[in-house]
Order: sequence, then structure tokens, then C-alpha cells
Amino acid sequence: MVNSGEQASPGRTSSVGLPAVDGSRAAHFSVAEMVTAAWRKSSWSAYNGGCIEVADLQHDRIGVRDTKAKGSGPILVFTHTEWRLFLSSVKRGDLDFS
Repeated sequence: MVNSGEQASPGRTSSVGLPAVDGSRAAHFSVAEMVTAAWRKSSWSAYNGGCIEVADLQHDRIGVRDTKAKGSGPILVFTHTEWRLFLSSVKRGDLDFS
């Protein structure tokens, strides 16, 4: 798994490298890829900007960012496996800490 705490910010560097802990090559992402990625948010999102956006990235990764940052904030990067596990946990209610 990729360290989910890794962040990429298009405003800070021209290339972002993520370590590979599963024995595969490390993944590198260019700022251009982050800027031009097809970011999308849920149709359930409110219009107040309190949302996240997701995008498919190269190297079979998923990018997640805060909509309020308008593309200039940090980007969390997950493998597809990590993203599916996260979504499954949300759907089961495992992350409902109220």
C-alpha cells in the first residue's frame, strides 16, 4: 500500500514521488497531471464548497483533494485497493464515529 499520508501540492513542486511498499516501482506524478486530471465530485455535494473531489491518476492511483482549495491544496493519493477498502468501510458504517 502507498502511505496514505503522502500529499502532493501542485503549487510546491514540479514532480511528486510516492514510495512503493508493495515491491513495485515508485509512482511519480507531475504537476501537469494533477492540474489536468478529470476531477469530479459527488452529485450529492452541497454548493457550499464543503466537498472532496476525486480523480483517476496514472500508475493505477486515485487522487483526493478538498474542493475549497480550488486546485491549490494538498492531494492525497491512494491505490485502487486502498480506495475500495476505504469506500467499503464508509458504506458499512465502520467510520461513523458519532
